[in-house]
Amino acid sequence: MGLTRKGAIRRRSKVEVLERPQYGWIWKPLLVLLVLYLVATLALGVWWSRTPANFDVEQAVAEQRGGGTAARGAVTVAGLRTTLATLLDKPGGYLRNDIAPPGLWLDNMPAWEYGVLRQARGLVAAMPAMAKGSTEALESTAVSLRGDGRDWFYPSTEHHVRQALDELDDYLVRLGEPGDVGFGDGGQGLAPWLSGVAEALDDLGGRLSASVGDKERLAELGVPVASLPESTPWYRVDNVFFEARGQAWALRHLLAAVRRDQADVLEAAGLSERWNALAVALERSQRRLWSPVVLNGSGFGIFANHSLVMASHVLKARDLVRDLAEGLPAPDEGMEEDEAPAEKSGAEADTGVPESRGSSSRSGGMEEGDATRSSEG
Repeated sequence: MGLTRKGAIRRRSKVEVLERPQYGWIWKPLLVLLVLYLVATLALGVWWSRTPANFDVEQAVAEQRGGGTAARGAVTVAGLRTTLATLLDKPGGYLRNDIAPPGLWLDNMPAWEYGVLRQARGLVAAMPAMAKGSTEALESTAVSLRGDGRDWFYPSTEHHVRQALDELDDYLVRLGEPGDVGFGDGGQGLAPWLSGVAEALDDLGGRLSASVGDKERLAELGVPVASLPESTPWYRVDNVFFEARGQAWALRHLLAAVRRDQADVLEAAGLSERWNALAVALERSQRRLWSPVVLNGSGFGIFANHSLVMASHVLKARDLVRDLAEGLPAPDEGMEEDEAPAEKSGAEADTGVPESRGSSSRSGGMEEGDATRSSEG
């Protein structure tokens, strides 16, 4: 009986000591601050995970050029610039390289940013082939966008993106000045860029399809199972899905900008309707996701299969892009026979091989960019 009483007194004394003012003021405010911090980071995470609003390419040109007549290529450059600026200006800024909450906890928006960055890199790498005159600013932009999108230490990814924005601003200013600066009138470089876009969409469609574990079900849908990559782990299914959303979002705006510059080329080739169909396919991929998580249901079950739905939109866009690339005229197509150069000059005359005009450096840049993207994904 005495031992029981002594134990109760000892426990009561410990409680009284902890509730004294000199101890109670420490842990209670800390607990309140921790709860407030978690609630704040949760709210910020929800807000920062919202997809940015669409923008109008015509308005982007007006804001960046300040009115006036725009040379061919100005809308493409302005649309690309606005796409890249969205990565920095959206709520939360660029999140892929965050090392602190809530960005550290998020994965959907960083995957979306990676998709946007991939399409922006692809267009930047192809733009020197589209342009005439000096392309130094465009090549510098491509160099600025290379590297790991997760770099957070100086120079960070944000630093490289701002550098690319400054270089695009410089090129836009030069487009407004008299001189031989701008994009060519024959749509040169457009077909190779579209071919690169088709390859990126094909890879993306394969990874979306590979997120479905049941290969037999994919075979029933006509998907070439043997060519699919390894199955996507369940914890990365939403990453691939939102990367697809990011690529489709960026591609939709970049295609709208390119069409504004190349409307006469597309009209002459009879590709305007297919271009519109491509815009519709990309728009459908941006419809609102009502589920809080990306689901991969089966057949006609109660759960949707978001990856396969997205894959259908992506692969349809891929087929349309391929048709557009094949339908565009070759750079020398339509040149009259008497307009063709009669003599070859320099090394071309001696070896029979056309002279390189910077194509080797551009292709090398593309290979380096592709290797970077593969390591990032």
